[in-house]
Amino acid sequence: MPRKPRFFIPGQPQHIVVRGHSRKPIMTHLDDFRFMYQCLLGAMSKHGVAVHAWVLMHNHMHLLLTPPGAESLAKAMQSVGRRYAGYFNRRYHRSGSLWEGRYKSALVATDDYLISCYRYIELNPVRAGMVQKPEDYPYSSYHANALGKSDKLISTHPLFPATGVGVVYDSDTSDNNVNLAYIELCKEMLGRRILTNIRRGTEKGLGIGQAEFLLKVANLS
Repeated sequence: MPRKPRFFIPGQPQHIVVRGHSRKPIMTHLDDFRFMYQCLLGAMSKHGVAVHAWVLMHNHMHLLLTPPGAESLAKAMQSVGRRYAGYFNRRYHRSGSLWEGRYKSALVATDDYLISCYRYIELNPVRAGMVQKPEDYPYSSYHANALGKSDKLISTHPLFPATGVGVVYDSDTSDNNVNLAYIELCKEMLGRRILTNIRRGTEKGLGIGQAEFLLKVANLS
């Protein structure tokens, strides 16, 4: 069976999901999370991929990013996959495939769905019942996007947080980068329809957005 094509539109962000084989853990120790972060940082920097949001879970990870070219993302993800799998197999004395096939990807419309994807990714640990608040989970970009913490992996999307949010910064903080409006948004979980659209769009590579955007993606094939 032929592989589904990877769609690319210049400047269009994408939602990426990478899972462990049979949904088994790919990160179990603090060192694993740290090394995965370094793998992502090195590969995305080398290939010029701008990462806007990320979360590392025990058996999968989510990324919201914008690649500079049609082949940039594939090369970056291949680098991450090979480097991390080699590390993981050596550390845990295992062999065989670490990943559940190819990574899933979907183009994301730069309307309200862009902010929804930010929230979808950074609220993942809350939906999973691992923490009550996104700031309590250490392995995500919420600390950068909401709280203004330094994160070398993050490149803020030009439309974040202006699209659908309204920019409100905390003038009492030292770095003046706390996004109070986004923090308030993240206090509410995404609705079922949005969750379904993001999950289905990513799993099937259909795109994430309104009907007009989905038609645009469909016409790429």
